[in-house]
Amino acid sequence: MEMDVIVVGAGLAGLVATAELADAGKRVLLLDQEPEASMGGQAWWSFGGLFLVDSPEQRRLGIRDSKELAWQDWLGTAGFDREEDEDYWGKKWAEAYVEFAAGEKREWLSSQGIRFFPVVGWAERGGYLAEGHGNSVPRFHIVWGTGPGIVKPFEERVRRAMEKGLVDYRPRHRVNELMTENDAVIGVGGSILVPSSAGRGEASSREVVGDFTFHSKAVLVTSGGIGANHDLIRTNWPARLGKAPKTMISGVPEHVDGRMLAITEKAGGRIVNRDRMWHYTEGIKNWDPVWDKHGIRILPGPSSLWLDAKGRRFPAPNFPGFDTLGTLEAIQKTGYDYSWFILTQKIIEKEFALSGSEQNPDLTGKSIRKVLSRVLPGAPAPVQAFMDKGEDFVIAGTVSELVDGMNKITGENLLSAEEIERQILARDREMDNTFTKDLQITAMRGARNYIGDRFVRVASPHKILDPKKGPLIAVRLHIVSRKTLGGLQTDLSGRVLNAIGKPVTGLYAAGEVSGFGGGGVHGYRSMEGTFLGGCLFSGRQAGRAIADNID
Repeated sequence: MEMDVIVVGAGLAGLVATAELADAGKRVLLLDQEPEASMGGQAWWSFGGLFLVDSPEQRRLGIRDSKELAWQDWLGTAGFDREEDEDYWGKKWAEAYVEFAAGEKREWLSSQGIRFFPVVGWAERGGYLAEGHGNSVPRFHIVWGTGPGIVKPFEERVRRAMEKGLVDYRPRHRVNELMTENDAVIGVGGSILVPSSAGRGEASSREVVGDFTFHSKAVLVTSGGIGANHDLIRTNWPARLGKAPKTMISGVPEHVDGRMLAITEKAGGRIVNRDRMWHYTEGIKNWDPVWDKHGIRILPGPSSLWLDAKGRRFPAPNFPGFDTLGTLEAIQKTGYDYSWFILTQKIIEKEFALSGSEQNPDLTGKSIRKVLSRVLPGAPAPVQAFMDKGEDFVIAGTVSELVDGMNKITGENLLSAEEIERQILARDREMDNTFTKDLQITAMRGARNYIGDRFVRVASPHKILDPKKGPLIAVRLHIVSRKTLGGLQTDLSGRVLNAIGKPVTGLYAAGEVSGFGGGGVHGYRSMEGTFLGGCLFSGRQAGRAIADNID
């Protein structure tokens, strides 16, 4: 069988590229090792945040953004320092992506029927100087419908193309080989896996019931990263982040295994920036798991006290929501794989959100009534469920009771109630004036200058030991694996490059497997909202380029 293009991976980048190819009249074979229930891949599970620049949503909230400010922030965040080699194409992709985010991105998404929640979130706030890491302004636009709302229009486009005979979608087809001839990729070979009734994200059988071979004019790899392959994460773990965690939880399903990276490398593709990755520090174990080691990330506001495993407060700017990888480095250098938040009931009510479509049924279900209920007293229902059933939460009336519960969770007896109470009292004394030397308190008050944070994201500053704001709450935080920032090096057409920087004929890549473009569009750090956006942009770029380049 011969098609115009074979797309390996039915995640968001694969769906976008397939839709673009089909719109251009190309015949596409779309292969994925998982059952049809998992079409859309990791994107379906996401919170649905997208990075936009100078959007109508920002302007309505009084946010003054610009392409120049966004590019300044991107460069300060990425820290590109391999510009003559591994970062060469990643930086070019970054510049093109910022141009896209400040230009046609929102209009293009709107034409697909995608709409946004009116309050723009402020992720990765930085905490350094103007040219350092982080977003100078809020840019995290939440899709109305979260991850499923992003996947839906592209899945619908693909399914319409299937009805027209332009797309042949085959789940349970695992690619084991990219076939080459005269250094050109001419097709794929692999195994047909046994049919599976596994639900979305659930582990599916790897039993083989047959083989396949398909030929095409071009092969596009959109198979994702290594987020569930903890052994591979540890192999690539950079020394700059301390020792690799002995234990992690997974923010992605088990099928995010990184298989296609090695398979594509064997066919001549070059992998760059292997040591760059993005893992979250605020993970909690899912009390109702879908996959093995299923972790959920807390999206915190800036008010919780962050302590290491021995109960010592992290120094500035290791505050919640400021610098994910900076705090990951600080945690790993303690010699422990976990840390703690200490907060109050009032803080958790206002500041705790949970990442993921399934943890935000109001936004996912597009229910205005349920969204408005977030302003009512009490924690949001998904957060309350973790407080009631999750193994990482302790709720108590006094510091002594709280610390007893924290020590009981770990069984290590590392924490001293007297030491933790001393630090809380020191912090609380800084609340007696409107000015302070505590930079976290300054950051909390500064955040409330933004109307979005003041009304829905940041609690009114208060003393943690104020009994009217209690009870006290402690949360054990795990490292939760998530994204691969490096990957297959590609040019701006998505063509995979070889070891000497030349395109491998017939081979393309998009999405996380290509570092979201160029082998590392993010450099060392992400500004958030740029993973889904990177899949959208690189999938669109590759799909359109392939359509233009094949007969």
